[in-house]
Amino acid sequence: MTDLTGAVWRKSTRSGGNGGNCVEVADNLPGLVAVRDSKDPAGPTLTFSPTAWGTFVRAARSAS
Repeated sequence: MTDLTGAVWRKSTRSGGNGGNCVEVADNLPGLVAVRDSKDPAGPTLTFSPTAWGTFVRAARSAS
């Protein structure tokens, strides 16, 4: 299991006033980016390499 103790979580810039239906990202940890559901901060997280996360973000931006 990955230690996320030092993670600094931030909400997606696309999050609106929709009752908290959004994700949070922690990209301050060396070598990984963590993603979680903001409604369940103690729940499971997904982790990605910074390269994989960057690829996802670029693809998501180009699709919008």
